[in-house]
Amino acid sequence: MAESTRRYMRMLVFFDLPVVTRTERRAYTQFRRFLLNDGFDMIQFSVYGRILNGRDAEDKHMQRMVANLPARGSVRVLTITEKQYASMKLLVGLPLFQEKRVDAKQILLF
Repeated sequence: MAESTRRYMRMLVFFDLPVVTRTERRAYTQFRRFLLNDGFDMIQFSVYGRILNGRDAEDKHMQRMVANLPARGSVRVLTITEKQYASMKLLVGLPLFQEKRVDAKQILLF
């Protein structure tokens, strides 16, 4: 696939999970580990994102997400283009190490 025809996007996951009981903390940890193992990077607390290469990848990761959802809490997913993601403004703080290193041009495809 030519570089010009690739449609890079970002999938953002926002979640708010209860962590009062031991079972809830375990569900939170399992969901967070799933996100990390599926290639997501933490953008902020309870906000994770990953780069995608087209709608097929979006569908694949959405199916994985649905299969690994915790029983309680709130999980939201937003998919935006790489151009929209790049226009995000950081108002306070510094970019994370991963944000400085990885962009759409550096994605590895196997």
